[in-house]
Amino acid sequence: MKAHFAVAFAIAALVLAGIGCGKKAEVSQTIDPATLQMFAPLPKEVPPASGSLTEQQINLGRVLYFETRLSAEQKTSCNTCHQLDKYGVDGEPTSEGHKGQKGTRNSPTVYNAAGHVAQFWDGRAPTVEEQAKGPVMNPVEMAMPNEKAVTAVLKSMPEYVKAFKAAFPKDKDPVSFQNMATAIGAFERKLITPSRWDKFLQGDQTALTAAEKAGFNTFVTAGCQTCHSGALLGATMYQRLGVIKPYPDQADQGRFQLTKSEADKMVFKVPSLRNIEKTGPYFHDGKVGTIEDAVARMSEYQVGKKLSPEQIQSIVTWLKSLTGEVPSDYIKPPKLPESTPKTPKPATVG
Repeated sequence: MKAHFAVAFAIAALVLAGIGCGKKAEVSQTIDPATLQMFAPLPKEVPPASGSLTEQQINLGRVLYFETRLSAEQKTSCNTCHQLDKYGVDGEPTSEGHKGQKGTRNSPTVYNAAGHVAQFWDGRAPTVEEQAKGPVMNPVEMAMPNEKAVTAVLKSMPEYVKAFKAAFPKDKDPVSFQNMATAIGAFERKLITPSRWDKFLQGDQTALTAAEKAGFNTFVTAGCQTCHSGALLGATMYQRLGVIKPYPDQADQGRFQLTKSEADKMVFKVPSLRNIEKTGPYFHDGKVGTIEDAVARMSEYQVGKKLSPEQIQSIVTWLKSLTGEVPSDYIKPPKLPESTPKTPKPATVG
């Protein structure tokens, strides 16, 4: 948890050293290979600690991801807030859930999320499997009353009972809340979106345009790679929002609300920049509407200087090369099992 303080000192050192201090200069369109050592291509999948993924679990997880009957009103699924054909988001500042309630934090993309250091903006779930449990019983989101209510829905449909037995053949009672989450996590672990940036890292110098290469150099010169590096360009650490200059909106205190540690005030998980062009609005509260504004705010509050409009646009030009390929066949909505007379009815809204 001391990582964000170390980064703060590193960024401050860059600023004091005069990195990118406002002088107009020609930005190189050639990338120094040494600057690429902090980055890596995406893997094809992120396997769980328990081992490899099974097709039976993945296929079950795909169906459960689209299953609205896992919500009290039977209107909301994982895909409602994390729409797979829209880069894993719903495009709203905060998402609407049970009885029209709104959450307080922006719904982040599920693409590449399995590789993150943790899940949620405050990192309260260590894995995508644990994350999958949260919304189902959150009273603002899917609002199921308890685990028993969830398994009652699943056990009421023979197709689910059969699919759970195939996915978890060693379990005496395979239809469980834990196995539901495990299956959804298995599906999400292959939601990977390689882009032209990966091709460039793998040696294809033609994968990026000259303007995109210059944008990457501007990104590095500004010090952005201090937090946004690795295969995910972020999502590997926590950081205070407002490292150099206090962030003006401190209504949400970030990890402090979870840990109650003073050191965690305004500390959030650093987001991945993968598909950032497609996943707005931005920041934990979804109050930043454009990618240009997001870049400008980060440079001001995290690095301590204001980038010129030209520098901002240069960085944004490169960021667009991080927009990956959505696996259209993999995410195709499946046919859901038919309800039976035993399937619980939707909760009455009132």
